[in-house]
Amino acid sequence: MYIHKKGYGVIATVILIAAIIVAAFWIFVPIKLLQIFMTVACSVIVFWSFTFFRVPTNRVTTIEDNAVVSAADGEVVVIEEVEEKEYFHDKRIQISIFMSAYNVHVNWFPINGVVSYYKYHPGKKLFAINPKSSELNERNTVVVKDEQGREVLFRQIAGVMARRIVCFVDKGSPAKVGEEFGLIRFGSRVDFFLPIDSEINVKIGDKVKGKISVLAYLRR
Repeated sequence: MYIHKKGYGVIATVILIAAIIVAAFWIFVPIKLLQIFMTVACSVIVFWSFTFFRVPTNRVTTIEDNAVVSAADGEVVVIEEVEEKEYFHDKRIQISIFMSAYNVHVNWFPINGVVSYYKYHPGKKLFAINPKSSELNERNTVVVKDEQGREVLFRQIAGVMARRIVCFVDKGSPAKVGEEFGLIRFGSRVDFFLPIDSEINVKIGDKVKGKISVLAYLRR
């Protein structure tokens, strides 16, 4: 495990603020219990900031024919047939993964291929669990086309706490399953839009791991 470079600034700021708060309590608040409480509380926040930006290095990427591998850690909260309005403009199977504050927030490519579409959308800060967040919140939309011409759309969605979505790709970028393509700071959800005839391999409530869990299998 290592700490993602995008977290260095945030972690340094958290440590500085925590150190100032703790020092102030020990200097100006002559109540031992409060001093100890604030020291413990700030230590927990600092520890959490480190774990939030952690990147696991011991995961072995699942490589299977036609598999769509999860791009994120979290819980499956949506599996439904929807009209995808941004790129496909037709019926797709949507699978949504909600990322809690305790999940790894790095995102990985779910299939091999080439990025055929990428677009950043500024937007609102609705709760990521809200179905409207997929269309109204700040988000990045990425589409990867594989060698057989099949396309999978996945969307990074910011939530109430999220303050920045990071994506390292552009149209034409190569995609390799299990390779990092982005990060969502302090949030929140990743949506997948799959061909309507895909074989779904998860159910609502399942806990999934990025690079490992297979969400679905594409038809040949």
